[in-house]
Amino acid sequence: MTGQLLAGAGRSEITPSPGTPQGGWGAQTHTRGDRADMPFYATALALAQGAERVVIVEADAIGFDAVWTGRIVQAIAKSTGLAEERIRFSCSHTHSGPNTFRLANIAEGLDMALSYLESLPDRIAGAAWQALQDLRPVRIGAGAGQCGINCKRRVTVDGGLTVVGEDPDSECDQSLHVVRLESLDGDPVAHLLHFACHGTTIAWQSRDFTPDFPGPARQEMERAFGGLCLFLQGAAGDLGPRRGFTGDLEVYRRMGRTLGLTAAGVASSIEMQPVLRLLTGIVRSGANIAQYEYEPVEQAAPRLQVETRVMALPLKPFPDPESEDLELARLRAEAARLREAGRMEEFSVANGLATQMGWRANNARLFHGKTETPWQLQVIRVGPVALVSVPGEPFSSIAQRVADASPFPFTLMSGYSNGGFGYIPDRSAYDEGGYEIEATPFSADACDVVVAEALRLLNELHEKEHA
Repeated sequence: MTGQLLAGAGRSEITPSPGTPQGGWGAQTHTRGDRADMPFYATALALAQGAERVVIVEADAIGFDAVWTGRIVQAIAKSTGLAEERIRFSCSHTHSGPNTFRLANIAEGLDMALSYLESLPDRIAGAAWQALQDLRPVRIGAGAGQCGINCKRRVTVDGGLTVVGEDPDSECDQSLHVVRLESLDGDPVAHLLHFACHGTTIAWQSRDFTPDFPGPARQEMERAFGGLCLFLQGAAGDLGPRRGFTGDLEVYRRMGRTLGLTAAGVASSIEMQPVLRLLTGIVRSGANIAQYEYEPVEQAAPRLQVETRVMALPLKPFPDPESEDLELARLRAEAARLREAGRMEEFSVANGLATQMGWRANNARLFHGKTETPWQLQVIRVGPVALVSVPGEPFSSIAQRVADASPFPFTLMSGYSNGGFGYIPDRSAYDEGGYEIEATPFSADACDVVVAEALRLLNELHEKEHA
């Protein structure tokens, strides 16, 4: 026997102050952001059934390194009493938020960046605590649709160079999924909106802080239904906006509204209480019209299962970090010289080169001499839905392979969860090259490991239910 499923939601505001450094782009020539176009939030969903409890928190942020992720997850654990393995902390991956992971690149305002970071663990933990206080019996339903705001972002230009851009004519995963949780009286508790697209609509030209398209998308869902909406970023390593890399704020607002309104249509179509249709008679009108009564169909309580594992992902070889650090220091010094001289166009190029060297040097420091690294895999299964999450930025084909072979009706895979950076490309991308292949620490075999381990865990949970 399984007990009644309970759910609750909570939210904290985490909007950065004017003057907080931004850091989503190597090409940006400014350091500090001027204003927030929309509020930034950390939104939490708590789920409970019997002794099992789990909390999902999504934050408007590009991401955090392992140290700050650890501090945030520890604060959530302390506030809620949950084990860290029962916590999912995910980021929307907006590139127009505050700098939360490239602190060494900050030329001014480091004190404000650190102050902002120091404020986050308790604020984010507060959302999780509130969600647990809000627990109540719920029903769950899920639905799927399509939204065309994204496209493949790996583009091959003249000469065979693979760059980050927009390929709106290519086929890509444009599926959106909505998970709806409502009280037994039909009151909204929360919606999960799952979609894969890089938060790179607003780019280096803008000094505005934005949550990118997930912000307006959540807003539309909450206007339509009430309750809170969590945006769960999908496997967006190779997917971006159909129109991005702009300073025009109306573009991200429009994209978000489109996604949110499309998701609201999906949510409206979800049948939360199945019914049995019974013919009760015929009314003789201009036509003979059947009359029905509708009886609710009793359903077993949706099962809540949570499992967190550690995979071993294979690595590329990396050079000695000392030489990489020396080159990084040289490039940063050159960028600083150009900035001080006011040569901003040249600075933009130099800063981009220093940024690229920064992740190469960081990978060398972390992985030199190693052949594999531990990488978290988490599955939260609730009713017909399995939420699969990993750190880093998996390509969309990985999520599709997992979903296609999963034993659950809805399998929604996300990156950007529980810390760690690093693209997880599909095998074919290594032959094409490009930014993601240069930046990733992983070898071409990593994608197959993720798929195999995710399916192993999904099948284990499915077998436990039917044991």
